Amino acid sequence: MELSLLVWLLPTLALVAGVVIGFLVARLLPNAAPSSTQRQLDDIQERFDSYQNEVVTHFNSTAALVTKLTQSYQEVQDHLAEGANRLALDEVTRQRLLASLHADAGPAPRERLTPPRDSEPPRDYAPKAPNAPGMLDEHYGLKR
Repeated sequence: MELSLLVWLLPTLALVAGVVIGFLVARLLPNAAPSSTQRQLDDIQERFDSYQNEVVTHFNSTAALVTKLTQSYQEVQDHLAEGANRLALDEVTRQRLLASLHADAGPAPRERLTPPRDSEPPRDYAPKAPNAPGMLDEHYGLKR
């Protein structure tokens, strides 16, 4: 019976000692490893925040440039209309110039596409004349 107790007691004590040592090692060592992981995580978060700020800045400056472009276009249109009013020799010429300015302002009408006259689907093979060798014939394409 003493031998049976010893057989169970030694592995149990070794297991308890291993758990205690493992717990102490886990408590003392994680201070080094997570700090590097935490630093990497902070670095990635900082780079992501920087990227987001760059994206926001890019789109803000793009919006400002588009607004400036729209204003410049409007100023050119106004300048051309003023020039047409001031420099046109007669009323007919002035009306034609102003009409051409306003015609360019709107989108151009799109042409209507006509459906093809031949409604046969495209072939994935070359057509051949009757009684002519097909592409899989061993003499196809050879000169006689």
